[in-house]
Amino acid sequence: MEYRSAAEIERAGGSAMSLPTTREERLARWAEALERLGTERLATLWQTEFATAAARGAIRAENSPLTVAFADPVLRVAGLRNDSYAEAKRFFGLTDWQLHWAVCYCRHGDTMSAENAARHVRAMIKPPSSGLGGWLGRVLFGRTPSVI
Repeated sequence: MEYRSAAEIERAGGSAMSLPTTREERLARWAEALERLGTERLATLWQTEFATAAARGAIRAENSPLTVAFADPVLRVAGLRNDSYAEAKRFFGLTDWQLHWAVCYCRHGDTMSAENAARHVRAMIKPPSSGLGGWLGRVLFGRTPSVI
């Protein structure tokens, strides 16, 4: 994994970098990083649903979807401090259920494809807002429907 400073990132891009500032922008950036890996297999996180809150926060795995996010230099400059469960939850504004749904072994087995992880991350950006899909989105993602 290659780490770069903000100045190195700006030089590589040739212009001032645009940092993702909203929850949606951060999740989209993470999904893009995962999509670039295609079918590469990534480790899932073990038993996130059974750990105490303190223990769950420290959970991490080498070569996981969270590691992919932390490897992204733009996300790090935007404030992602490490590849732990607690940090992903904080930085991406996720609930325990959302993070469990996206990266836990009990849903995906020991590994999952990066493209599958990207689909799960993208699904957390804007869950459905009406009907049964909206209700499920509120239950699963903690989001309220949009008012038109």
